Amino acid sequence: MEKSANTTAWMKVSELEIVYKSKMRPSERPQIKGSHDAYKLFLDTWNLDKIELLEQFKVMALNHANRVLGICELSSGAISATIVDPKLVFGLLLKAGASGAIICHCHPSGNLKPSNSDVEMTHKICGGGKLLDIKILDHLIITMDNYYSFADSGAL
Repeated sequence: MEKSANTTAWMKVSELEIVYKSKMRPSERPQIKGSHDAYKLFLDTWNLDKIELLEQFKVMALNHANRVLGICELSSGAISATIVDPKLVFGLLLKAGASGAIICHCHPSGNLKPSNSDVEMTHKICGGGKLLDIKILDHLIITMDNYYSFADSGAL
């Protein structure tokens, strides 16, 4: 009886599968050449009814040629904060086979100045990227009208 229970135990274990399904050919994917390209693409994917209401955090996964593999919203929070779990950031990037990424969140207040927690979170995610060989190319703080780039400001 015990042997039978052990031989079927594997059937009760959750199956894991890594899948990434692209909607376009690699040559058709948008290429990010700078922070302004990333800002425009992030803004195009944002729900503009929420950008001035609550903080949201998104990740743009990039291949080795800085072509966009996809954009994913990972967090939606309150008026002045949202929680970002680095495990989710890197789970997404690893699943997509990303070589690089740009992270982004909005400031509903319109203030583009990074907070201390923005800076800490950026350094934490960049550190994780170094361990996994996934380069965090930039962190943007966006509003409807403008953006702040950690990379352009030398703060990355």
